[in-house]
Amino acid sequence: MSSEATSSDFHEPFVRALTRHERVIRAYIRGAGITRPEDVDEIMQEVSLVAWRKFDQLDNADEFPVWACVIARYEILMFRRRHARDRLVFSEKVYELLAEQSLEEVSSSMKEKRLNQLQQCVENLPPASRELVTAAYQPGSTIDKLASQLGKKTNTVYQQLWRIRRALEQCVEERLEAE
Repeated sequence: MSSEATSSDFHEPFVRALTRHERVIRAYIRGAGITRPEDVDEIMQEVSLVAWRKFDQLDNADEFPVWACVIARYEILMFRRRHARDRLVFSEKVYELLAEQSLEEVSSSMKEKRLNQLQQCVENLPPASRELVTAAYQPGSTIDKLASQLGKKTNTVYQQLWRIRRALEQCVEERLEAE
């Protein structure tokens, strides 16, 4: 394999994740009390560099926006310390509280987006698949009971649900990327 292909394979997931979630990270920075656009840009640049250096430590790419916002939190604190001599600044505790609240909002917003996309994907399933998923997640339902009701083997139902879950996961990811 050429070094160019290897380099591309390593860079592409990071660039995609950063590009996809940059607005969320910038919103987090602004939500933490950074109002001047040039300050947001400066912090965003530092966040990008740190995230790039540590990207291989991220276990789950779905957690990139929250992970990057945690990095942003530290970069905001460092920014504040560098600018602490300015007369019109809040205390570090106020900024810490703003950052915590903003991080909770980012995390909640991402979960809400994924849930909304999942709901749309479930609605777009073929009727038989939608009914199977709905039945499988009813309170008190078990795969054994469901298989018995459908007159199928338990393993068959597990396999069908596994395929449907994979299709739903792919659908959600595609819809989020398209946003």
